[in-house]
Amino acid sequence: MKNNYRKLKFSILLQTVFVTAVTVLVGGFLLNYVIDGIYNDSFGKIFVKVLMSFQVDEQTAIDLYWRWLGDNKAFFMVVGFLLLFALFFYVALSKMTKYLDQIGDGIENIVSDSTEPIHLITELKPIEIRLNEIKATLKRQELEAEEGEKKKNDLVLFLAHDLKTPLTSIVAYLSMLDSHPDMPQEQREKYIRIAMEKSIRLGELINEFFDITRYNLQNIELEPVEINLSLMLEQLADELYGVLQEKQLTCEVNVEENLMIYGDPDKLARVFDNILRNAIAYCYPHTKIRIEAQMKNQDIEIIFSNQGDKIPGAMLQTIFEKFYRVDGSRSSGTGGAGLGLAIAKEIVELHGGMIRAKSDDISTQFIVTLPGKADEEGVTDEIYTHRRYTFGGKSGRRKRR
Repeated sequence: MKNNYRKLKFSILLQTVFVTAVTVLVGGFLLNYVIDGIYNDSFGKIFVKVLMSFQVDEQTAIDLYWRWLGDNKAFFMVVGFLLLFALFFYVALSKMTKYLDQIGDGIENIVSDSTEPIHLITELKPIEIRLNEIKATLKRQELEAEEGEKKKNDLVLFLAHDLKTPLTSIVAYLSMLDSHPDMPQEQREKYIRIAMEKSIRLGELINEFFDITRYNLQNIELEPVEINLSLMLEQLADELYGVLQEKQLTCEVNVEENLMIYGDPDKLARVFDNILRNAIAYCYPHTKIRIEAQMKNQDIEIIFSNQGDKIPGAMLQTIFEKFYRVDGSRSSGTGGAGLGLAIAKEIVELHGGMIRAKSDDISTQFIVTLPGKADEEGVTDEIYTHRRYTFGGKSGRRKRR
């Protein structure tokens, strides 16, 4: 960055040289034509006369002149040159302070939120570039903050609407059951089933509100232990069997055996669960969701694939932002707070990994890469708790449907 100020340094150097040259020229002129010239004798005579006016005899006045002034000419020349240099340099500083004024104007441009770009003189071009970068960064952060706040407010409004919808249905069906005790058993069972479904959906939406609060008010903290990732993925697929059947989907798990990682089992389970539920929500009926995991260059790569509508390229860059949803909808069937993938991304990155998405006309893939854990000699199998299930032991290469 220092080399970027060559023009500024060169300008200051030229001004300093110019002040020095002017001081030498003016000082030399005064020395030759004034001090040593026409005023030399006159100044001495005036000095003597002044002393004589104070009752000092002429010879003593002459001796004092030579003692104080005449023999100290070199000293007064140095002092005179320094005073001249200070005077001319002070005048030159008025131009140098224009640099500070220019920088001040640039800062004022940023503070005043002006739409005009910052323009400084040529010598301050590096500062101009930097100030414009700062201005652009602040503007971008302001827009991002406004957009994030707008998305959150919209989601809170949408969720409030969605909370009211199932609650209204629950109250309506329970009221009918309460007011018609002689209702046919088949119809009663139907209303009870609908009320139950709406109650479950209401619970999910309430959890969405808790997610929004946790996501914005606290950081995610990890409690890492050793995990058998192979068994975890298989168990997660088993847990979603009922949801898959309801959506008329199948899930195929194809993972290498004994893929061990060091991480927080509950947090990672949430990552995989969010990805799987996202795949189920946007998957075509009567299709297959694939879960694959393998060791790749000392890391473990987990791929979740499903067949569904293609996600446009622009949206692939934003689906991991909080409160973002591909379809932008808020239907009670698939609507959520848009936090699942955002939280998944943060958890994966806290584990030192990365998550990305790919989509084409055939399938959509979510790819999670996590640091693998090398096997250590003498380490026995361990058991870890996850959602009241246990992990551990040996797992073969499995393929489930």
